[in-house]
Amino acid sequence: MKTMSCKELGGACDQLFHAETFEQIAEMSKQHGIEMYQQQDSAHLEAMQKMQQLMSDPAAMQVWFESKREAFNQLPED
Repeated sequence: MKTMSCKELGGACDQLFHAETFEQIAEMSKQHGIEMYQQQDSAHLEAMQKMQQLMSDPAAMQVWFESKREAFNQLPED
């Protein structure tokens, strides 16, 4: 199991996510983002705006995603 924070995944807080795979941690981060959006958390809304800009360029988004996957892979097991 490995741990990444919301901030490490492009978010705005220190919420920790624990998972066996990067796909699992990405899904947890996505669900957290949905919750923060529903709460209209200003810091997370700002982070989401930056992600939307990144997503407008599929190649840049793929590079970003792969860099986060590599960061996850480099983490020690908890």
